[in-house]
Amino acid sequence: MNNHAFRLRPGADLKQSIQFYVNHHGIKAGWMVTAVGSLTRYNIRFANQAEGISDSGHFEILGMSGTVSENGSHIHITVADSTGKTIGGHLLDGNIIYTTAEVIIQEDTSLIFKREFDGTTEWKELMIERAGS
Repeated sequence: MNNHAFRLRPGADLKQSIQFYVNHHGIKAGWMVTAVGSLTRYNIRFANQAEGISDSGHFEILGMSGTVSENGSHIHITVADSTGKTIGGHLLDGNIIYTTAEVIIQEDTSLIFKREFDGTTEWKELMIERAGS
């Protein structure tokens, strides 16, 4: 197991920056342990919806969960506005960091996560392999 901890800076795209980090470090099977920070814009997609929803302002990142891999990632996010109202869903491009995002990812080097169509849904789903198999 490897642990990865990094900080993203103001103005960065949250999803793109996480995927860049994952690709740059060759993470083949990882998952979000925790993430906190703030956004000036969120862009998320709710379950079974074709399009995302976005808003601008100041939002706290309350948490993120999901799987990450250089073969594709699937991340969910929960954010709160200045009144504490929360919203969450599938993380899309266009989530812009306000002050910071502190991200912790754990990696298992004995596994490989891939995303493939399996015929049961219209989405590329997680496929798990053992490394070296």
